[in-house]
Amino acid sequence: MAFLKIGERRRRDRIAHALYVTIIEQSRRPEFYVRHGVPDTLDGRFDLIVLHAFLVMRRLKGITSAGEEARAISQALFDLMFDDMDQNLREMGVGDMSVGKRVKQMARAFYGRVAAYEAALGGDGMAGALIRNLYGTVEAPPPPESPVAMAAYALQCAESLDGQDDSAILSGRVTFAEVAG
Repeated sequence: MAFLKIGERRRRDRIAHALYVTIIEQSRRPEFYVRHGVPDTLDGRFDLIVLHAFLVMRRLKGITSAGEEARAISQALFDLMFDDMDQNLREMGVGDMSVGKRVKQMARAFYGRVAAYEAALGGDGMAGALIRNLYGTVEAPPPPESPVAMAAYALQCAESLDGQDDSAILSGRVTFAEVAG
């Protein structure tokens, strides 16, 4: 029985890793930074990762046929994401005594953004949510078309993910919408 649970956890961790790699690769696409004015900073990159992770976790939450499995994969993805952020902070030279505090701040920011994006997907407030979060650290306001284009992109991703096969997602395969621009 214990070996089964260990095997299940390893499988979920592999699936979460595959999803996270896809999220990171998509978040690193230069179009976001060059065409859409997302700041190419620690905050800008964090916010793009959070946006894409939110979209994937939202889709996992919608898989009711495998509710517990989808929930466990989503949790494994969350854990992996914050373990990676912890490791990245350490590699950037943040002191051991400060890392935990910084990761907690990032987790609070994650939950705040998830709530904002979830509410925005139900209405027309995605551009506003992105201005506050994705563009929140820029000194000058972004061109008006940037948050609008990013909002359209996020909505396209949500629709695209909603149309993808549950079994593909549960095996760690997702495809994001193309970045327009």
